[in-house]
Amino acid sequence: MLPDPVTALLRRLRGDAAITILTGAGISRESGLHTFRDADGVWAQVRLEDVATPQAFARDPETVQGFYNARRRSVLDPAVQPNAAHHALARLEQFWPGPLLLVTQNVDDLHDRAGSRHLIHMHGELLKIRCESCGLLMDWTRDLHTGEACPQCAGVGTLRPHIVWFGEMPLAMDAIGEALDATDLFISIGTSGNVYPAAGFVSQARAAGAATLEVNLEETEGAGLFHAGLYGPATVTVPALVDALLECAGVRC
Repeated sequence: MLPDPVTALLRRLRGDAAITILTGAGISRESGLHTFRDADGVWAQVRLEDVATPQAFARDPETVQGFYNARRRSVLDPAVQPNAAHHALARLEQFWPGPLLLVTQNVDDLHDRAGSRHLIHMHGELLKIRCESCGLLMDWTRDLHTGEACPQCAGVGTLRPHIVWFGEMPLAMDAIGEALDATDLFISIGTSGNVYPAAGFVSQARAAGAATLEVNLEETEGAGLFHAGLYGPATVTVPALVDALLECAGVRC
C-alpha cells in the first residue's frame, strides 16, 4: 500500500508517460554492497582524494588500482546478486508502454544482470577498463596492475578503471539532459542527492513540468524538491511502486 500522495501522483500520469529513473548506492545496499556517504560507507573508510581523482592516479596508481581491484572483487562475489528492486525496475522497463530511461550512479553491474537495457552508467562501470592513451574500452573481471600493457596500443601504465572520478565529467550527459527535458515522471531511488550533477536532475525535471518522486530508506536533505516521497527498504518500496505504476497504466504482467 503506497502513501496517498504517491498514489495521487501516479494516478495523474498518462499510461504512456515518459519516465526517467535515477538510482544510487542505496538500491544495491541490500545486495551486500556498501554505500558511500553513510557512517559505515566507502568514504568513511578511505579518503576519496587518495583513490578517486585523476591526481591520485597520477600520484599513486598502485594504490588506486588496488582500491578498485578490491571493489571489483566485491561485485564479483557470488553472494552479491541483483535484489528485488533491481528486478522490479527491469520488469517496469519491459512492460511500461511509454519511454523509460534508467540512469545509475552505481558502477556495479546489478541493473545489467537484472535485465535493464535502457540504461546509462553515468559514473562508469567497475567491470570495464579503458586506455588513457588510445581510448580502448574493454570488459575486465580480474585485478588490473600498473605494469600491464594495453592490448591495442601497447602502452604501459595507461590502463585505468572505467570510472568517472571526482573532477571528471559524468558520461552521456547530453542524452540524460534530453530525457529529463522530455520526462513526465522523474524518480530518484537510493541516492543521497549530494553529488552534482545528479543532484540537480530533480530541479531540471521539475522545470520541464515533470512529477517528481523520491524513493529512499529515509528522507534526504533534498526531499523538499520532490512532489512526494516513498520511504523504506528498496526491496519493499521499489516493487510496490512498479506494481502501482503498471496498474495505473492498465498493464497486466
